[in-house]
Amino acid sequence: MYAASQPAEQSFQPSDSVTSASIPGPHLVATYKSGREIYAEGDAVEKCYQVATGAVRVYRLLSDGRRQVVSFHLAGEMFGFEAGVEHRFFAEAITETRLAVFGRRSIQEYSRELLALALTGLARAQQHLLVVGRQCAVERIAAFLLDLSNRQGGVRQLRLPMSRQDIADYLGLTIETVSRAMTKLKERRLIALRDARTVEIMRPDALCSLCN
Repeated sequence: MYAASQPAEQSFQPSDSVTSASIPGPHLVATYKSGREIYAEGDAVEKCYQVATGAVRVYRLLSDGRRQVVSFHLAGEMFGFEAGVEHRFFAEAITETRLAVFGRRSIQEYSRELLALALTGLARAQQHLLVVGRQCAVERIAAFLLDLSNRQGGVRQLRLPMSRQDIADYLGLTIETVSRAMTKLKERRLIALRDARTVEIMRPDALCSLCN
């Protein structure tokens, strides 16, 4: 069973330029070590976050102890938006991660810009539901890799910050199925596995056709 990490020791300092997609206005920068909790289920929704460097997973613990990862967030992306006054999910740093942290005042003042980023995240979540609900394991992995590529500007070589267990918990698969699906894509020469965390997309058009 997964247990939530203890709250991270955070180092705050005046913000510098976070990314080209940064939201303007006053904010703080927090640094989280790998595996540290950013917020927990039941915490008050008082802030939203933008990833400067690193990566974040957002997940829910099910009643039987299993974990369901609902989203990953990469550099430049926003998270922490939830309906209601309390978080319904946990958020953790996957690797050492720097976040721009926006309080209520910034959220209200820059609501239009933040809404646009939040809607982008919502569209991605809706697409994810289609992938998990309709596609087989190989197609899910193909769609996942293409999504990561597109979110990083169409890069062909991906350095995956998340583990295969993270990917399995995100796509509703077992870790063994994730490994088998990766191997099948490699055998079809759609991808190359440079090491356990580095994937090179060899034929993006063919990979896209497989997803569709």
